[in-house]
Amino acid sequence: MMIELDPGIRPDETLDTFYHGKILVLQRKQGFRFSLDAPLLADFITTREGEELLEIGTGCGVISLLLSLKPFKHILALEVQPVLADLARRNVMLNNLEGRITILQKDFRQYQPYRKFDVIFSNPPYIPRNSGLLSPCEEKNIAKHELLCSLEELLKFTREWLKETGRAFFILPDSRRLEFEREVEKHELKIRVRRSVYPRENQPANFLLAECGFQADNPEVLPPLIIYNSEGRYTPEMEEIFSGRCGRK
Repeated sequence: MMIELDPGIRPDETLDTFYHGKILVLQRKQGFRFSLDAPLLADFITTREGEELLEIGTGCGVISLLLSLKPFKHILALEVQPVLADLARRNVMLNNLEGRITILQKDFRQYQPYRKFDVIFSNPPYIPRNSGLLSPCEEKNIAKHELLCSLEELLKFTREWLKETGRAFFILPDSRRLEFEREVEKHELKIRVRRSVYPRENQPANFLLAECGFQADNPEVLPPLIIYNSEGRYTPEMEEIFSGRCGRK
């Protein structure tokens, strides 16, 4: 028996809009809710016409939804948690993107796609295994802690299923930069483009955006991205990102 998914808002959910109403996103009020890192990564990712993309750990599907303004053929988005996978499917339907984005409820560590991808991207759990305080909410724990996804596992999978000419995009805490660089090298990848994100000028970086691949003859370091100005307002570039510009500068 086929059960029709209901993309409508439910009592335990909120409906948010992005890119001046072009993208609608349902989120659970008490479950895991995405934050600023999602639009930052979506803006950083570059895509081309005809490309096949894979997202690891899509959550409610927000990054893939935001990417829908950019050119590509199809996104396959993996999510291990059934409740979030269902929510992501409803978000795809809500935005009429069924032909461009497919949500698959799957643990990527046991997944064999049997084909390679032009682009792989992920906003992985930030808190290393055996560290940090766990929440009473298991959904948040899986999304934020390396319970089902470590950097090593993520880059191993990327190494196996990324095309030789492909690109992989990640965002992670700047505090894990050295660990990330070691894992990239260990899995025979290279950082092609990197960009540090700072909350304000003269403050330590809080995020690292990285594009990886198998070749990197001239690695590029982009100018820093500053989130807030001295008055506590978003900088002009952040306003551009929130407006849904179609490519990073």
